[in-house]
Amino acid sequence: MSLPNHGANPYRLYTQLGIQLPADILDFSENVNPAGAPDFIKNDWKDYLQLLQHYPDPEGEPFLSAVAKYHDISTENIVLGNGAAEIFSLLATYFRGNNAIILHPTFSEYEATLRENDVEIQRVVCEDIVNWKLPLDELQQAMQNADVLYLCTPNNPTGVLPSKEELKQLIESAKESNCSIVLDEAFIDFVDESASFIKSVKENHQVIIVRSMTKMYAIAGIRLGYMVAAPEVASAIRKLTPHWHINGIAAVIGARCLSKEVDAFRQKACDYAGQMRTRFQVFLRQNHCLVTNSVTNYVSFQLPNTEQSQNFFTYMLEKGMVLRHTENFIGMEGAWFRVGMKAPEAMNRLEEEMMHWFQANSSL
Repeated sequence: MSLPNHGANPYRLYTQLGIQLPADILDFSENVNPAGAPDFIKNDWKDYLQLLQHYPDPEGEPFLSAVAKYHDISTENIVLGNGAAEIFSLLATYFRGNNAIILHPTFSEYEATLRENDVEIQRVVCEDIVNWKLPLDELQQAMQNADVLYLCTPNNPTGVLPSKEELKQLIESAKESNCSIVLDEAFIDFVDESASFIKSVKENHQVIIVRSMTKMYAIAGIRLGYMVAAPEVASAIRKLTPHWHINGIAAVIGARCLSKEVDAFRQKACDYAGQMRTRFQVFLRQNHCLVTNSVTNYVSFQLPNTEQSQNFFTYMLEKGMVLRHTENFIGMEGAWFRVGMKAPEAMNRLEEEMMHWFQANSSL
């Protein structure tokens, strides 16, 4: 049985698989901050509603200046997007007709947007799922005949962040081969800003960084992201953006999310994600699962007996637990599952149901 893709839409999954919808569903397949959005959004929502009658700033202010201040860079290095998804569409247009390398398993939007723009794609598969040690030799060789390399750092779906040394080696290779390198840092907020390569853009014009406001701040509905690149690259991509693509409410909320008043919120989210992730990794290892060495707010794991993967997935659905299957992730082929960290009560329920399954299937 082939499992349908269900990114952020668990109800469609139940319908397509013909499984009766449980009264209570916990969706572990999505991986945004379980704490939800910062409190100021709810507290000051009436103030934001007043912005509806006004046209937004055409440059995306005050968010544009907030991004520049947060990263200590020039606004000339920044391109704002209606979500990181729009940035990837713009990048695909920018690289239209060129050659790209994608390291799998990874986020499917890279390949989808590039193929829509007639980009020739070379797939490289990372065999070390647990540690995500980059196949440097293979990547460096491929870069000699490519225009751009896409990497997800930390990787989605494994949650593992390649070492800085590995990434620096790839950036040096990018310089030598005149190959751009796109680093998707959608989940870097859950690690540490010092792990970001945004600062390297000033010295390395091949580097393009994509950031999302969705994962840390849980504001997927207002669509907000940004890109950081060399001024000449940013300028070229900025010309591809549609007019008025950043709405006024998103620009104001996004700017405030990057302000000092939200520092405590960010730190609390990182601490919580780390605690829950470590606890869940211990639980999985105690039950003989392979577990990725994730550093962010989700982990991927493999059952002791991968032949039972679909039965396990269906069982969890019937119990109201939606995990992210990996049938559509090249290099994982359904043998792994991704779980986003949730509130303690939800994590307790997840572990209880998984333990029931482990106990009932211990001989398999």
